[in-house]
Amino acid sequence: MGQALAAAFPAARRCFEQADNWLGSSISRIAWDGPEDSLNDTINTQPALMVHSVAALRVFQEQHPGFQPAFVAGHSMGELSALVAAEALPFEDALRLARRRGELMKRAGEINPGGMAAIMGLDIPTLEQICAQVSTADEIVQVANDNCPGQVVISGARPALERAVQLAQDAKARRAVILAVSIAAHSPLMMNAQGDFNQAVDAAPLTAPRVPIIANVTAAPMRTTDEIRADLQAQLRSRVRWTESVLYMISQGVSTFIELGSGSVLCGLTKRIDRQVSCINLGAPGDLDKYEA
Repeated sequence: MGQALAAAFPAARRCFEQADNWLGSSISRIAWDGPEDSLNDTINTQPALMVHSVAALRVFQEQHPGFQPAFVAGHSMGELSALVAAEALPFEDALRLARRRGELMKRAGEINPGGMAAIMGLDIPTLEQICAQVSTADEIVQVANDNCPGQVVISGARPALERAVQLAQDAKARRAVILAVSIAAHSPLMMNAQGDFNQAVDAAPLTAPRVPIIANVTAAPMRTTDEIRADLQAQLRSRVRWTESVLYMISQGVSTFIELGSGSVLCGLTKRIDRQVSCINLGAPGDLDKYEA
């Protein structure tokens, strides 16, 4: 995760060195050498993803100093990387917030274990109806990630999640599978993390973004610090409206998306939302040749 980029570009290497220093531990070693269990621990996964995305951003900015995006957006934790790209939050503070977010989400998952399930082939209204049908006052499941048409993640209490998966299968979902996680992200089971995370967000030195940031919770542009704080805090227990976010940007004339960081998951989702747009993933040295100004 970012090792080749750091080896090829000093700007990327500096990002990993800074992250190691700021966090007081070697996130670069975990990202590059594992072990996998350590990297998959959300305390490490979230900052590792951020460092890689910011490293790619710094290299891209170095090569294209005049580049000005129309919007920035990030999926779930990626919204913190988007804040760095929009110059609304310094990298160091965003990284510390990512680490704190991971710590609090892990703690919430230990206090209230839950789960998440990926559902393929059913639309949002059908899944909302299924979630409402299987939820009780003590066992809630809800849509967590609207990733793209036909690909949705639901999240919540394990018994309700299992009931929802069964009903999704009965409704002829192409695939409905419980994921190998014990954290019910973007659901009410994150309540135990909410208060401490609110404090962390309130303490973050946010400034007005240089370009509008598309909010996960509302899929609308954020231009003020108050809007950003509200979205970051609500996001912990709310749906990531990625399909709507991409469609909004397209409606505003965006035809090319650039994904910075690990892999090309968001490019894949974007193409499934609208096959007419182009998406370039930049995370490894050879990727940088894909973009032509």
